[in-house]
Amino acid sequence: MSAESSTPNAENATPARLTRKLVVVSAGLSQPSSTRLLADRLTTATVDRLTERGVDVSVEVVELRELAHDITNNLITGFAAPKLQKALDALTSADGLIAVTPIFTTSFSGLFKSFIDVIEPTALTDLPVVIAATGGTERHSLALDYAVRPLFTYLHAVVAPTAVYAASSDWGSSADAGSSALPDRIERAAAELTALTIASDRSSRVIDPFALPAGFSPVGGYGAQ
Repeated sequence: MSAESSTPNAENATPARLTRKLVVVSAGLSQPSSTRLLADRLTTATVDRLTERGVDVSVEVVELRELAHDITNNLITGFAAPKLQKALDALTSADGLIAVTPIFTTSFSGLFKSFIDVIEPTALTDLPVVIAATGGTERHSLALDYAVRPLFTYLHAVVAPTAVYAASSDWGSSADAGSSALPDRIERAAAELTALTIASDRSSRVIDPFALPAGFSPVGGYGAQ
């Protein structure tokens, strides 16, 4: 066999597929929850679009209802229980985030904000995010832009232009059969998050904030003699 024939043809090699990690945070309090339903709709639309673009995507769903006690304990003690720490680590290494909260008293829920408060201040830097919310009436939809969007902007996340709000009238038999406003917003937000997530490389470059610097010696600059 000649050397030429034994050499792999780089031009015919199959290019490596992109892989991206998507985290979904749902702050719904009831089961079943319209907040979780909206989160699932956004997740499905985003995963479908990423798959169409040839991207392998993994999804991790964080149900804050299941972490409520751990979040409270963390606020008091400063230490995260293993299950909460797993959720925090997932956020830190994510390429995209879908964050959905119910709207209570014209703003995000206390559970949602408490979870945000236990996240390291730099953990969401450059993270593409779609923000979404549920509420009783359409009048609360502005909370996404005056409360939720500034929160993630403060944390240096990259917030998609389209925010998705679902009122009670958007679900079930009370929804207008001829209305496509909510599905259209979901698809538009999913398209924006898909583009931002593909461009993101956070999951491959996340640095452990507690890692020791290269060349560190526990015995000083001269090393062991």
